[in-house]
Amino acid sequence: MHHSTVNGSSRLTFWSHVREFAVPASMIESATARRQAGDWSGACAAARVDVDFNLRVLSRTRGKQFADLVRADLRHLAPDLLRWHFPRIRPDGVLRPGLTVSLARYRPPDGGDEVHLVARTPPAWAGAGQRISLALWERSGALSRAGSHPHPRPDRRFRLDLHRHLWDARRAFELRERCGAAQCDPERPDGRATHRWAAEAALLLRAEGWPGSAVVVRLSSRQQVVLDLDAPGLTATAPRACTLPVLPDAATWVPPDLELWHAGMIDADRLHPLVRSALLPEHRPASAPRSPDSTASSRLVDCRGALHRIGVVDGVLVPLDHGPDEIRREELLAALGGRSLPCLHAIDTAHRHPEDLLDIRARLDHGDVAGALAVVEGLLGPDALLLSGALRDELETAARRKVLHGLYRAELHDVRPLSSTEDSRGRGRRARRRHAALRHA
Repeated sequence: MHHSTVNGSSRLTFWSHVREFAVPASMIESATARRQAGDWSGACAAARVDVDFNLRVLSRTRGKQFADLVRADLRHLAPDLLRWHFPRIRPDGVLRPGLTVSLARYRPPDGGDEVHLVARTPPAWAGAGQRISLALWERSGALSRAGSHPHPRPDRRFRLDLHRHLWDARRAFELRERCGAAQCDPERPDGRATHRWAAEAALLLRAEGWPGSAVVVRLSSRQQVVLDLDAPGLTATAPRACTLPVLPDAATWVPPDLELWHAGMIDADRLHPLVRSALLPEHRPASAPRSPDSTASSRLVDCRGALHRIGVVDGVLVPLDHGPDEIRREELLAALGGRSLPCLHAIDTAHRHPEDLLDIRARLDHGDVAGALAVVEGLLGPDALLLSGALRDELETAARRKVLHGLYRAELHDVRPLSSTEDSRGRGRRARRRHAALRHA
């Protein structure tokens, strides 16, 4: 999905960062393997998606026929594809917090209220791990397990029930047609899917049973227009209290993947396999996916006029071109206030503020703790003892925020931290530093 403040090259830079870190290749591979084996719950677990209902209970309370409808969709749900296309926010590209997105709608056989299969994200303060939860929602609230969720109702703007190709593996091939790739449309720097608005608006009006011919298209928080199918090409500013149907965000904006590929900002093999097969059907993926993790065995350091190596030996980062006696002597001199040996200084810096810290932060922001720890182990070794500094602070903060998410999931409503505003400011500062680094890269 698109964020309204992102346009042109800035928009593609934003989405390039999201595609690099938000859905790791290891997650896609694991979730795909489990889904193809028929293990839909295992696929959800691999993609960090929680399921907040029980199909056996649903069968007893609503009937086997209704439960089978839900089960069929779950078997074909690609939770990693859902995460790939889920709405995101600036500046870090994390999942839009506190959101309830309708994935499918069912009419129960008994003629009761319409039931929605929804995907939810926790509020920002409980967003560690970037987990998504699946739930069932109906107007009466009988099926809901919303707990302390701030917005348990399905959002009118962010909905995917009319865009199953963004989460249903059976329909993923439709992405090519729905994003305009089949018509070889030109690139759209502003990201607006204007070529699809009329068709998507007609689909929305039919689904809602709306008698009119107009819908609202939300372009930003301050810009909303009315699209009337009876007056093609003509739009007017939408009134503030407009009750017309809202064109879903998934129909308003073009998915960024094809533009990223054309711009050379993502390799075809790094696209989600279902997205790649839809957009680039002639492409044949490489046999072995590349790992993004750091795998360097040693690094060079300018040590008093000579190039020395530091590397991981027996699980820890050590200088490779200095003997044990020399290292002990240099460590003693440094402890007494002397100037540290450059190799030892490089090791100390790697522990406290490594060059890959931006990469580690991005992985933690997107919930990829395993990927972040793999980078740390590649830099420092699996047995390294972290020293005080920015790296340890980031890992400790991630651990604390993960505890908060667990408390939120346990519905302990009074755990919201007083420092949530401070935490969001810290995330903003980190994002600004990352953007500055990208500009100077």
